[in-house]
Amino acid sequence: MRAVALETPRRRSERSAALIPVSMLVLVLLPLLLLPLAAVFIFAFRGGVSAFVNALRTPDAQFALRFSLLVAFATAVINAILGTFAAYVLSKYRFPGERPLGIVVNLPVAIPTVVVGTSLLLLWGPIGLLGRWLEPWGLQPMFTPVGVLLAHLFVTFPYMLGTLKPLLDELETTYEEAAYTIGANRWQTFRYVLLPALRGGLFTGALLTFAHSLGEFGATVLVSGNLRLRTQTAPLYIFAQFEAGNIATANAIAAVLAILSFLIFFFLLRYTGKPNERRH
Repeated sequence: MRAVALETPRRRSERSAALIPVSMLVLVLLPLLLLPLAAVFIFAFRGGVSAFVNALRTPDAQFALRFSLLVAFATAVINAILGTFAAYVLSKYRFPGERPLGIVVNLPVAIPTVVVGTSLLLLWGPIGLLGRWLEPWGLQPMFTPVGVLLAHLFVTFPYMLGTLKPLLDELETTYEEAAYTIGANRWQTFRYVLLPALRGGLFTGALLTFAHSLGEFGATVLVSGNLRLRTQTAPLYIFAQFEAGNIATANAIAAVLAILSFLIFFFLLRYTGKPNERRH
């Protein structure tokens, strides 16, 4: 009881000391994060729930949402495989050029997405280095769903790699060595020893990849052509509706994307925290 009585004034002083910096932080976050997010929902529901639902029922809006979800899911699955393989190679093998290769695979984080779209066009486009050889065969990935997927894979690749490689670097090698001593090969060791330890990282990386792919715009607008009912993702649809002056329609789709982002963020907080944090 004495410890509790002595601790209470300390907690009160800590609260009072935190009041000013916390208030300043909230004031900074209001115009940067909170008010812009609130504005999206205010404009989305300005005409009422019926207007919001009607905006989502249009064929263009439904196609854009379905297409974005499909591309984001495919991007997360493919990059989960490629990112896991890249993380395993960079973590478990030592070879000349290891550091430069590690920098190269993380370059998409630093490159503007518009530059990514331009580079893909110059490689796979009709006049691109490889695209011009594919054009006579009727194989043109640009301005098709394949081109959109390529752009999203390029932009989101480092997210899975950045999530898994630190986990592999920190894992003790004793379990792997024990697996090798009983006759397991590399694939069996990875499947039964490493993969279970990477489950949380895979989940986190897949969610981050999915979320970033869902909102990707810069590279997509160049490689897709923004063709309605063909290659128009949800962010491109929002942009097109803003250009046409349909503010409420654009914000209806933006609100859906924001809700999906909130759900992904919730799952990240709920299922990737520390065990003791999850129990509390």
